[in-house]
Amino acid sequence: MQRHYERGSSRITATLQGIKTGADNSATYLPLIKNKKVGIVTNQTGILSDKKHVVDFLLEQNVDLKKIYAPEHGFRGTADAGELIKDGKDTKTGLPIISLYGDNKKPKTEQLAGIDVMVFDLQDVGARFYTYISTLHYIMEACAESNIPLIVLDRPNPNGGIVDGPILEKEYTSFIGMHPIPTLHGMTIGEYGQMINGEKWLKNGIQCNLKVIPCLHYKRAMPYSLPVKPSPNLPNDQAINLYASLCLFEGTNVSSGRGTEQQFQIYGSPFLPKSSPYSFTPMPNFGSKDPMNRGLLCYGEDLSAAPKVQQLELKWLIKAYTSTSDQSKFFTPFFTKLAGTKKLQQQIEAGSSETEIRKSWEKGLLDFKTMRKKYLIY
Repeated sequence: MQRHYERGSSRITATLQGIKTGADNSATYLPLIKNKKVGIVTNQTGILSDKKHVVDFLLEQNVDLKKIYAPEHGFRGTADAGELIKDGKDTKTGLPIISLYGDNKKPKTEQLAGIDVMVFDLQDVGARFYTYISTLHYIMEACAESNIPLIVLDRPNPNGGIVDGPILEKEYTSFIGMHPIPTLHGMTIGEYGQMINGEKWLKNGIQCNLKVIPCLHYKRAMPYSLPVKPSPNLPNDQAINLYASLCLFEGTNVSSGRGTEQQFQIYGSPFLPKSSPYSFTPMPNFGSKDPMNRGLLCYGEDLSAAPKVQQLELKWLIKAYTSTSDQSKFFTPFFTKLAGTKKLQQQIEAGSSETEIRKSWEKGLLDFKTMRKKYLIY
């Protein structure tokens, strides 16, 4: 069962300030899709302020919706991270669903046949390895190649304007890191789409006919609490805030809480000190069918009540590495993919302090912030 948000005050604040998402800004985009055959990339996060799903709303507005294109976790958002999702049909609307995960991350030309305009509505969380921005890249590329305009319904970044972490190096490009950006990019998904276009990151430098429908009454510094889980293992505001910092554990032998009800709010391992203040045992559940350290007692920390972070925190990763019983087995090859560089692992293994590591990011972050300025909307 979905747990209630632990920082409900953020949601109240957002409501009082009258933030409207791009999906709620319907007067701007409905005229653009009137009398056109429409495809939509969305999932369970594509909802309006009245909790109505954008797909249902469009059908009520007599929009000629032809296909749903679903990212990682599927249209209803119930699949595990990395789980293969097959094409199918939405039981509620009868619309065909095209899966954009597994071997089909970019829709094929034939899957776009009969579409005049594509709508994109996914809730990002501001982290490089959260794959919805990679899905946006491939959708933009496919739309550009098939000469289909793309309309992105923008949504606030729940991690606001936090820009931090190492810049991804080109040789470590993957679906969990496609562009030379830091771990936390501090942009909305609409702004990010403008950056993909402007920096010519699509194949062969092609550009997409992109229109961003902005959020209304939104400023980047405003707290924003998501009305639904963006994916199965981000159950609340605390998990979303800690996600980028604790996700680095996914490239180690330390659990980040998958297989519990406190995903990305705790961490622990059988190889950390038994004297640790917290312990848990990961078991298969709704969000993870085969979690790391399944069935093993893990020792670590509970961060569910920790103060909100304003940067990519390395202290827990460094602490776990220095206290593990076998440092040679701590990191896995996946860590470099997540970090986007080999340097971070090398720095931690060499005993560099967090201050020294953060100093090595300074130039890359300054260059990125300068580059991103021209794509910001808010």
